[in-house]
Amino acid sequence: MVLDEPRGVTMLSPVSVLTEQECWVLLRRLELGRLAYHHSDAVQLAPVNYAVAGDHIIFRTGEGAKLSGLLHDADVAFEVDTTTDDEALSVICRGVAVELCGEQALMTDQLRLRPWVATHKSHVIAIRVTSISGRRFQLTKPWSHMTPNPTQG
Repeated sequence: MVLDEPRGVTMLSPVSVLTEQECWVLLRRLELGRLAYHHSDAVQLAPVNYAVAGDHIIFRTGEGAKLSGLLHDADVAFEVDTTTDDEALSVICRGVAVELCGEQALMTDQLRLRPWVATHKSHVIAIRVTSISGRRFQLTKPWSHMTPNPTQG
């Protein structure tokens, strides 16, 4: 069933596409994302704190399944989201992960890449972004009337 718009009324879509530049601005503003990678014949998902350098997403990791998966199959996806009361933004990147060594790894110390957890993360990984897309969602939250109001007793 297709619903027609009322005559003379143009309905604006609550979803719009972000430009590539808007996607990069959002990536640079945030510092926590989700990395999708292959390990043991399955897709794994892990939160990582990151920084952006040029067209690369940089993060640190320690020994383990994530590093093993990245070294075995470098094809990855990376995603970030943010919300306000009125909108949600989402950016998805696809790319190739490589481990940085030597001078390249040392140069990442100049980035805004701060560990969130005090664990040993001696491997620096760069995702060379090959595609990027994003969406803006205008939120209506029809359930908001159900949220308790602490000022009403």
